Amino acid sequence: MGLRVNTNTASLNAQRNLANTTGRLSRSFERLSSGLRINRAADDAAGLAISEGFRAEIRSLQQAQRNSLDAISLVQIAEGALDESGGILIRMRELAIQAANGTLGTSERASLNLEFQDLIDEIDRIANVTQFNGITILADGTASVTFQVGANGTSSDTIVVSGVAATASAIGVNTLSVSGQGVAQAALSVLDGAISTVASLRATFGTTQNRLESTIRSIATAVENISAAESRIRDVDVAVETAALTRNQVLQQAGVSVLAQANVSTSIALSLLQ
Repeated sequence: MGLRVNTNTASLNAQRNLANTTGRLSRSFERLSSGLRINRAADDAAGLAISEGFRAEIRSLQQAQRNSLDAISLVQIAEGALDESGGILIRMRELAIQAANGTLGTSERASLNLEFQDLIDEIDRIANVTQFNGITILADGTASVTFQVGANGTSSDTIVVSGVAATASAIGVNTLSVSGQGVAQAALSVLDGAISTVASLRATFGTTQNRLESTIRSIATAVENISAAESRIRDVDVAVETAALTRNQVLQQAGVSVLAQANVSTSIALSLLQ
């Protein structure tokens, strides 16, 4: 091969290869430092589009999970209030049993009835003040809250939690009295019905809570699977990228040496002119 001074083809070739190697080395450093295989659209346009779609779905599902937790909070507030009302009804039945006893006098029954009426008022108070974020849950049964528990806008992505009527009049105890033996005895069957009604309402909220908890578990599984899929597309494989980094470092060192040798050939050609 001849010696040429004007154009050093070997040097140009070595420079080109060294630049390519340095570029690959720079990308390896970027991927390892960021933990991402795709840092910009140019790295993998199709992969970036899929990854962004996955990220949007993950964020939506995580919000849906928080919405489901809000729904559980509403249900727990309602169920807790009904639990208290159920306890009050049991106490009222106890008072009715006591008032139905023939050994009591008028004054004793009057005292029992005073507490009995206060308990009726307390049932009304609980029903009217039980709220979730300003929504009255137990007053008249008209409240209805739709919770978005999925990532899309279909009906299967929503759960409706409806309020119930749990006032004293709604469960049929507002007119009861234990002021006399007869009315006290008559109150027992009504109270039994009211206790059963409240228990049924609690069961309805309990079923809704179980459904919401199942939804949360399902969302958590979906988030886990989608996150894994997104990671496989976007995240860097550290082992593979470290191997590429090592290879490119060796090639860079070799390229620098080859470039130096290529430039020496020009010096040799010039020395012939001396």
